[in-house]
Amino acid sequence: MPDSPFGAAQAQALLARARGVQAQALEGALPPLLQGKNVALTTTCGCCDDGAAQEALLRRASTELGAHVSTITLALDEHSSDAQVASTARLLSQLYSVVECSGLPVALVQRLAQAASIPIVAGLASTAHPTAGLSAQLPGDAPMADKRRWMLQACLLAAMD
Repeated sequence: MPDSPFGAAQAQALLARARGVQAQALEGALPPLLQGKNVALTTTCGCCDDGAAQEALLRRASTELGAHVSTITLALDEHSSDAQVASTARLLSQLYSVVECSGLPVALVQRLAQAASIPIVAGLASTAHPTAGLSAQLPGDAPMADKRRWMLQACLLAAMD
């Protein structure tokens, strides 16, 4: 995993967790481990088809674990003041267990993550995200879409530990 921003131990832990999720799913015994949790998916103007597919994948991964998923639009951009970002982060932290900020500028996501008391992630379901490569390392001949979903579920569980 040379191109991964994860350390080797973190990547192996995610893979191990994803293998566990995979085994439970294949047995038809995936428990609702995120029951009572709220996941927010941000949207931006002009979403592309790829963004819709990523949102659908993350929505399915979350709901299969029992989470409630909301799609929200943030009224922030890279020029938002620190006070606006902090206020938004506080509100998100009160309402959600994790927020996926797809399509937002990286610097804005970092500012939100610093101000929030919950995990703020970005592009988790993107094919460019490092977890896409980890998904390919899951065993078996299941479709890649299933492997991606199991990896996303492992990431959501890890984020909420």
